[in-house]
Amino acid sequence: MTRLGAAFESVGLVILGAFHPGPDDDIPPPAAASRAATIVLAGNGGGSMWPYFTASRGAGADALNDWSSEIFQALAARFGARAVLPQDGPPYAPFQRWARRGGQVHDSPIGILIHPTYGLWHSYRGALVFSRKLALPAPGEAPSPCGSCPDRPCLNECPARAFQPGRYDLERCVGEIDGREDHDCRMLGCGARRVCPVGREHIYPPAQAQFHMAAFMAKHGRKH
Repeated sequence: MTRLGAAFESVGLVILGAFHPGPDDDIPPPAAASRAATIVLAGNGGGSMWPYFTASRGAGADALNDWSSEIFQALAARFGARAVLPQDGPPYAPFQRWARRGGQVHDSPIGILIHPTYGLWHSYRGALVFSRKLALPAPGEAPSPCGSCPDRPCLNECPARAFQPGRYDLERCVGEIDGREDHDCRMLGCGARRVCPVGREHIYPPAQAQFHMAAFMAKHGRKH
């Protein structure tokens, strides 16, 4: 795992969890469950990937998925694994469920998984599925950082009030920022995420935040 972690770090990514899957973990073909002994999840922790991505690919449509695919396919070949990407499918791999199985994240009040180091500023770019059982560290047992956050500012900061306990109102979110390219959430990233005290040093730089928000609005905003 040390060598694998270093390989991911060399392109600005980090290991975000690993586990030994069982028959109910819905591993899509060709990395079928019968041949899967270890799953390693990786992605960006904060903005560390951004300079690597932009230096090699720029910021065009679908560029991030293409960049991620090339990295995971190359590392799969190097380490004797199969690459699984969130965009591959159908059937699509259940990355959010796998992330919880990885033992590092918890559900936050706004529904986004929260990491003890990166807070709400991380994303799963892919997974490597190994047919052999890798030695893994003991699963983390740290409680959710949200449990000791009495004010829960993430629920109160959204200007559209799109986040309520256990519910995210996509239409309210999109309606607040659609057509407002200078909105804080468009320029700096989701305001509800930015007020979370966990992992604040890993908040995406403005260029990365704008890239992700542009992709979000291209998918969900009004078609002009």
